[in-house]
Amino acid sequence: MRHAQLSDQSFPRQYGLTRGFTLGSPRDLRVSADGERVVFLRSSGPTDAVNSLWCFDVGTGTERLVVDAAALATQLNTDLTDLSAAEQSRRERARELGGGIVAYDADADLNVAVFVAGSRLVRVDLHSGELRVLDAAQGAFDPRLSPDGLKLAYLAGRELRVLVDDKDTSLIGEDTATISWGSAEFIAAEEMGRSRGFWWAADSSALLVAKVDVSSVDKWWMMSPNNPWDAPRELRYPRAGRANALVNLAIISLDDRLVEVDWRSAQPPDNAAQWEYLAGAQWCQEGILLTVQSRDQRWLGVLDVDPVSGDCQLRYEIGDEYWVELVAGVPTLHDGRLVTVEDRGLARRLCVDGKALTGDAVQVCSVLKVHDAGIVIAARTEPTSVNVATLNWNGELSWWENGAYTVAGEGVASALWGGATEVRAKRSLAFDGAQVEVWRSGRVQGRISSHNAAPEISLKISMHRVGKRDLATALLLPNTTASSSTEAIGASEAKLPVLLDPYAGPHAQRVLRSRSMFYVAQWFADQGFAVVVTDGRGTPGRGPKFEREVWGDLAAPVLEDQIDALYALAEIDSRLDLDRVAIRGWSFGGYLAALAVLRRPDVFSAAIAGAPVTDWRLYDTHYTERYLGHPEQNPQNYQRSNVLFGAKCPVGAKCPVDVDVDKVPSLLLIHGLADDNVVAAHTLRLSQALLEAGYPHQVLPLPGVSHMTPQEKVAENLLVLQSQFLHEALTRATPKWPASVTMHNFNLTDLA
Repeated sequence: MRHAQLSDQSFPRQYGLTRGFTLGSPRDLRVSADGERVVFLRSSGPTDAVNSLWCFDVGTGTERLVVDAAALATQLNTDLTDLSAAEQSRRERARELGGGIVAYDADADLNVAVFVAGSRLVRVDLHSGELRVLDAAQGAFDPRLSPDGLKLAYLAGRELRVLVDDKDTSLIGEDTATISWGSAEFIAAEEMGRSRGFWWAADSSALLVAKVDVSSVDKWWMMSPNNPWDAPRELRYPRAGRANALVNLAIISLDDRLVEVDWRSAQPPDNAAQWEYLAGAQWCQEGILLTVQSRDQRWLGVLDVDPVSGDCQLRYEIGDEYWVELVAGVPTLHDGRLVTVEDRGLARRLCVDGKALTGDAVQVCSVLKVHDAGIVIAARTEPTSVNVATLNWNGELSWWENGAYTVAGEGVASALWGGATEVRAKRSLAFDGAQVEVWRSGRVQGRISSHNAAPEISLKISMHRVGKRDLATALLLPNTTASSSTEAIGASEAKLPVLLDPYAGPHAQRVLRSRSMFYVAQWFADQGFAVVVTDGRGTPGRGPKFEREVWGDLAAPVLEDQIDALYALAEIDSRLDLDRVAIRGWSFGGYLAALAVLRRPDVFSAAIAGAPVTDWRLYDTHYTERYLGHPEQNPQNYQRSNVLFGAKCPVGAKCPVDVDVDKVPSLLLIHGLADDNVVAAHTLRLSQALLEAGYPHQVLPLPGVSHMTPQEKVAENLLVLQSQFLHEALTRATPKWPASVTMHNFNLTDLA
């Protein structure tokens, strides 16, 4: 949707104001069990970050504002940005870009909802809109209604509290500063997709509660260099090879009875392994089901818990030579049948009681619903599209598409429902944003509106499968080669400088058939670049073998695929200038960008590395050890994946590539100093090593900025600065290598 108030703004300004064109989109949708209502969050427009609570009436096809968050803040005289440290951390783990009401809980029938407004806990009647501010403890967060809708559990500080008949009591907590009850530990929220630490019993009489002890986890300190008077903030960071938080479980009834759950007692089949991670939990009518992993993640266990004794029995286990993938929506039970998603052979398959129901041609992404008629999944038959399908209990698969059951189509789709009502959302290259339609009994009842903006930009994109591995790749070209920006960078109709714009790491894709994936890439293309986006080995969508080809080495295969795709595209389109190639990226993409100029200066002339992981020994356990193993048992994996391992000086006989020794690639490092995911030490250590080696580079520190850079001016100006850097790097006379450079096999292990 085009918006007049943004039309006179530059793309970087639009991007910053709209949080990447996400503000105003409906989100966090739920459908009532009877299918009569859809509740969701949405802000008022493309530059409004304050989300309010809305309801869509399925029968009439109309929307209704239930809670205006801005008006509520005025009514309560509360600041919606006044958040507890725990809530700030939760939002960072969730990569939350908005404000106002950013999360809520509701009963299954969507009669009532609860949420946090600033530091206040609020309950709302979803029919009348009547609000009630609850008498809760200071710093309340993560409220959860009981299944009967009459009770409320929530967190405050390090304790779990309950509200029953308006009486607020502490269910459990203790004074020890390193122990919390009911919260998800860092590693669960950041890497496992488990943001919760307590679960109501199906009959609302008790709760399953996690006890987290971080006393053994390394203590790090987050400083604010631009405010030297502020005390450093303590961060318990579970880095690779070091101790994780100790997570225990207990069943606590509302009459204060406590039963310990010894989930580690049911050992994995491999006697050398122990259960280390609590990856998931659910308490449904069929009982308590836990999902647990060994530390090396080669075993996943599904445990049954006796709610009376707390005893655990191993119901099912999954083993893998490399790692067992965690998949959203499973494991789960339905009518005594266990539904899992497992990597077997060429595919990620849907399994019931260990029997695979999907074949080689389907890659299952997640399980959306399990019911009597079958299992609804998000899946793909090729890597650039995700579609919804129903799988009956006999293994017959039917794809959803435009209201009919047909073949899988192009785009990225998802769905949810209640009763006979389905909410279908889809993104595509054919339109901006997401189309969210409400269906009932095979007919469209209406569409949930989106108030977000689309950029004043036209995609000039082509999708390819290139190279010896048939890599999914997108090529974006300038809409015109006559613009002033094009002339500034020296492009012509014959040749275009190339910008690689990947993420390329596990668990994330950039090459999807969705317009919003390519807005920024197209803006860079319109500056006069041919922009190349490639998903190489390690990224999802191509099956288990493709993902596992990065085990033990997160550097060489990933970088090789980017270069292979670049050269393959240059054969398709002769306008790509292989003498002027740059790369930019953030997080894993930043890691890859730094790798590119240091390992392959024969290919890359410039790189922008944002928040890069430069030394994997400084990153967290669950992610890092999945791909590189434990650093004590696999030190060679950490060395070969280190940014500077194998980076050779172009001067001398050991140089592994044919490099112009008169030139050095330009490198810009960017890092938020408040980043508690990839801490700034990664960039600072790399910069120190480069300085000592005589390698010229630039560093841009961002005080007060976290890993997701939500500040609108930061987001805007980062785009502008990157464009300026690339223009200068690819047009100016590139500096010569200093005679003092001695980077033969120099690596960051020397600085440990």
